[in-house]
Amino acid sequence: MKKIMSMLAMLTMTLAANAQFESGTKYVGASLTGINLSYNGAKETSIGIQAKGGYFVDDCWQINAMVGYDKPGKGIKGVFQAGVGGRYYILQNGLYAGVNAKAVLSSGYNDIMPGIELGYAFFLNDKVTIEPAVYYDQSLKSHSDYSTVGLKVGVGLYF
Repeated sequence: MKKIMSMLAMLTMTLAANAQFESGTKYVGASLTGINLSYNGAKETSIGIQAKGGYFVDDCWQINAMVGYDKPGKGIKGVFQAGVGGRYYILQNGLYAGVNAKAVLSSGYNDIMPGIELGYAFFLNDKVTIEPAVYYDQSLKSHSDYSTVGLKVGVGLYF
């Protein structure tokens, strides 16, 4: 009986998630990046925060804009980020792949960083998600020092 109830609960969550990836749905999210779970050649410790807003232009296709702040370490002052991107929700249950490009600005350091990410939107209810993701940002200024592989955890709202 427990197995049947668990399967019904998972089916209900999947159906609720399906409705959130339809054309016209809006998205607002925030995430912590780095959390000492990222690596590049110039960072010692890192913590960052990002805010993101998006819109589903078609079923499963989201465009978004982001702003963020990162404290990378190793003599680099705080870094401001702004960019645009998109996500494609591969499975209707929340698995997504994303691409983005962002401008990274700081005193003495400016860069353009295209990136990719793979994540999952775990729905807590029909509107709120927890979104862990693995990402890679490619530095066009210095690949060995500033290109970054990391993990981020976010919260998203779909409405």
